[in-house]
Amino acid sequence: MLAKVQTCAIVGLDGEVVQVEVDISQGLPAFAIVGLPDTAVQEAKERVRSAVRNSGLVFPQKRITVNLAPADLRKEGPAYDLPIAVGLLLASEQMAADVSRCMFLGELSLDGQVRHTQGVLSMVALAKERGLNVVYVPEVDAGEAALIEGIEVLPVKSLAELTAHLRAAQPITPVRRNGHAVTEARTDIWEGVDFRHIRGQEHVKRALEVAAAGGHNVLMSGPPGAGKTLLARALPAVLPTMTSHECLEVTKIYSVAGMLPPETPLIYQRPFRSPHHTISHAGLVGGGRLPRPGEITLSHRGVLFLDELTEFAHSVLEAIRQPLEDRMVTVSRAQGNVTFPASFMLVAAMNPCPCGFFGDPTKNCTCSESTITRYQKRISGPLLDRFDIFVDVPRVEYEKLADEAAGGEASEAVRDRVETARRRQQGRFQGSRLLCNAEMGPVEVRDHCQRYAEDGAKSLLRMAMNQLSMSARAFHRVLKVARSIADLSASEVISASHLAEALQYRQRGRT
Repeated sequence: MLAKVQTCAIVGLDGEVVQVEVDISQGLPAFAIVGLPDTAVQEAKERVRSAVRNSGLVFPQKRITVNLAPADLRKEGPAYDLPIAVGLLLASEQMAADVSRCMFLGELSLDGQVRHTQGVLSMVALAKERGLNVVYVPEVDAGEAALIEGIEVLPVKSLAELTAHLRAAQPITPVRRNGHAVTEARTDIWEGVDFRHIRGQEHVKRALEVAAAGGHNVLMSGPPGAGKTLLARALPAVLPTMTSHECLEVTKIYSVAGMLPPETPLIYQRPFRSPHHTISHAGLVGGGRLPRPGEITLSHRGVLFLDELTEFAHSVLEAIRQPLEDRMVTVSRAQGNVTFPASFMLVAAMNPCPCGFFGDPTKNCTCSESTITRYQKRISGPLLDRFDIFVDVPRVEYEKLADEAAGGEASEAVRDRVETARRRQQGRFQGSRLLCNAEMGPVEVRDHCQRYAEDGAKSLLRMAMNQLSMSARAFHRVLKVARSIADLSASEVISASHLAEALQYRQRGRT
């Protein structure tokens, strides 16, 4: 007898329906799985055989053929265990049920328990998109699956429990959505460093506030121990709360990557990723034989922090130039192309020279001029041109560090201003895909920046272009930063003071 059950495969970050066809025929006992399965899928034969027997069911001693269609799509992972087992039980007539509008997901243990499966959110979203009514998921993944509304989610603890449900002997209770999912905004403050805990560096905090308001890329340079890493780790605390759409985007990425905590079905806080400088090209950009998201995709809607920027491999740094512009990355393999989202803030920190004290007023630099030049040239001009804001982070004076009464402005107060500025941008970009000033293209810069610049600001920009030999990209980036500064001050026009502050954030001696 032939039985058909629907499940799902993950391609990139999206799902694709896979039909599991199980045929049982006369002949010598055999169990074959076809349809371009990988080793994990091939091993499903042993897991399914043991799970069926240990669940009090009968494994047929006949010729069993399982086809995973479409056959030209590579199947990987253990998520096909449960649909194969259900198809086997239907084909052997041990139960009868209409599963034409259902999808089954889950890995089986040898005793028949249903285990966690990666990418459940993407799979359930596809099931709803294809008009399916019910999706059976591992009990541990039920909270994640319930984020998708409009489809019934049934949590499955074991194969025996699922069999009893399909036989109408003991129905499984559907997951009840508790309403908190993606409809209510969360105002959780970042559980890390708060701005008020950082002594001094007020001008750097201001630069980070401007960066957060417009989603701009930042490069901090200064001697070791000045607080560059501490400031970067405090940045997520002032970023605006994610919208429901952004929460689902980030959650889907972490679900597919297998990095979604079981107790956290939905990610509310913006990601903060800080990879080590020994990271590979595939680790940063994404890749592998079957492409997986890299750090730039895991930083989507959040912050990618590259500490000790000059220590990263040149090829790795150059690989992020294109994603910084396109807000996405395409990984090409022989099997096809996969596109991952990559809309993130790039924050980097570096020393001005190998010893770290070039330009320091109190400690002499021990590096030669040629050594300093070679060190700084590790970062290419095109990559430097992708940074909107350059800021020097000097050493903090003893008086500021020792003053127990000194305390800066709290991150929550800064975040309120940033969120107000972002709301102005959302109103400005209503009807488009843009979310912040940093995402503006040349047309948007002309419509929302140049047309709203005062005459004094235009004159100042003209002088800067001539004296600093700024590139066209730098011209647009200065205007976008000035737009963010104006949004922070609730100004519709860009004044000369806004543009002057934006010009101060350009790199000294290089544009």
